[in-house]
Amino acid sequence: MEYRQLGRTDMKVSVISFGAWAIGGAWGPVRDEESIEALHKAIDLGVNFIDTADVYGDGRSEQLIARVLKARSEQVYVATKAGRRLDPHVSEGYNLANLSRFVERSLKNLETEALDLLQMHCPPTAAYYSDEMYDALETLQQQGKIRYYGVSVEKIEEALEAAKRPGVQSVQIIFNMFRLRPADEFFPTAKEKQVGILARVPLASGLLTGKFTRESRFAANDHRRYNRHGESFDKGETFSGVDYETGLDAVERWRGSSPKARRWRSSRSAGSRRSTR
Repeated sequence: MEYRQLGRTDMKVSVISFGAWAIGGAWGPVRDEESIEALHKAIDLGVNFIDTADVYGDGRSEQLIARVLKARSEQVYVATKAGRRLDPHVSEGYNLANLSRFVERSLKNLETEALDLLQMHCPPTAAYYSDEMYDALETLQQQGKIRYYGVSVEKIEEALEAAKRPGVQSVQIIFNMFRLRPADEFFPTAKEKQVGILARVPLASGLLTGKFTRESRFAANDHRRYNRHGESFDKGETFSGVDYETGLDAVERWRGSSPKARRWRSSRSAGSRRSTR
């Protein structure tokens, strides 16, 4: 496993992390036993960074992570998120009173005295320009309840604005083969500011694994079924906002153009020539 420094923090994290949304819910049927086994396996393989949120299964994801870490001796860092419990979800809600309440709940769920990294969970764009949100995060840090803070964004504009703030240590942004713009429009700024980058939905909700077909079916409680057009939250979080059929076509084209596929076709072709001699 390869490890890199996350922003300007003291955390040296695995380049492959464990995304813990699915073990909380919204991805179809999930069993706690399987989730716990997956977490243990990831740590066994060298993963030392887990990304979760207080709304993943209404705290279920955080609680499962706590159970696993109690049984491990390795140093494992946990990033959680806060803000999406707000109802209504408005920028004014990102204040000290609300964030303190959310942080206390996550501290209890994770059974820890301080959160390694607290990320704002895709606030409305106006919040990124609000001193109140950053002042609240600074206060929570001074109180010792969070070690570091960052943001999880929907838009490049939000990432660029957050990177201007001296206390922001990380930006979580959608980045994969369908969403490459951040590499040109944000990554240079992140490098200049020494802001860590966490890739959201790197496999486009599984679409980029190549496992799905037009016959694939998703459970009623799976966001890949009920949020394809942004019915429940930003559609970028489901298949990266790409139309499912269009995404399948793209994956097929990429599969055929990969070096592995070319080698496979070449070996098949050579085998066919040999068999005709």
